[in-house]
Amino acid sequence: MPIFAPVGRMFLAFLALVGRVTVFAGRTVGHMVTPPFYFRLIFKQMREIGYFSLPVVAMTTLFAGMVLALQSYSGFSRFSAESAVATVVVISMTRELGPVLAGLMVAGRVGAAIAAEIGTMRVTEQIDALVTLSTNPFKYLVVPRVVAGLVTLPMLVLIGDIIGVLGGYLVGVNKLGFNEGSYIRNTFQYLEQLDVISGLVKAAVFGFLITLMGCYHGYHSRGGAQGVGQATTNAVVSSSILILISNYIVTELFFTR
Repeated sequence: MPIFAPVGRMFLAFLALVGRVTVFAGRTVGHMVTPPFYFRLIFKQMREIGYFSLPVVAMTTLFAGMVLALQSYSGFSRFSAESAVATVVVISMTRELGPVLAGLMVAGRVGAAIAAEIGTMRVTEQIDALVTLSTNPFKYLVVPRVVAGLVTLPMLVLIGDIIGVLGGYLVGVNKLGFNEGSYIRNTFQYLEQLDVISGLVKAAVFGFLITLMGCYHGYHSRGGAQGVGQATTNAVVSSSILILISNYIVTELFFTR
């Protein structure tokens, strides 16, 4: 029926997009494990992605931990379970809020920047110039950014977890009246190694997805400045959606008994 034709076209276009992204990801992984390696570019991207993203991640996780402590206390006080606030803050930050909030912040900052930079190089034919000079654009442009995202986002999340727990501690001790020693003891009493590891694994997955989608949309941008703007928007939206989807998948793998 004609009414289903647009739905069918959209579905086929979606499958084609998934196929192109999968091929792009496969080529990227293949180039990541084969020489030559541009270590100077990798370290440069680690600074751009990791170091310059630290302020926004720190600010986000600090206030997330503070708000989480307030909300937890408000809810648990109804059941006389205020002592669980510290445990809830640290487990929530390490398992979920730290990786997801850091991933979304980095997606908005880094994913857009990568797509805009590579998209501009595409529309101004700088990528074609690299090919003319016998330089593989995947090796030179894509791999350093993906490797940097894969390595630096777990570091950002680990720092963000510490800052978020510190935010909860500050609110718990100074605002809610908890004893300092008991709050710290409750923070570490029920924290398990798996809680931290699962968050860091999520961060690595998110870092790969953010940089991959930024590179993909920038690499395939067309149509001048308007195309670069569209690629930037698509990179942020697609990486944010993939962060939420992969967050559930990784959580399912780690915590389903």
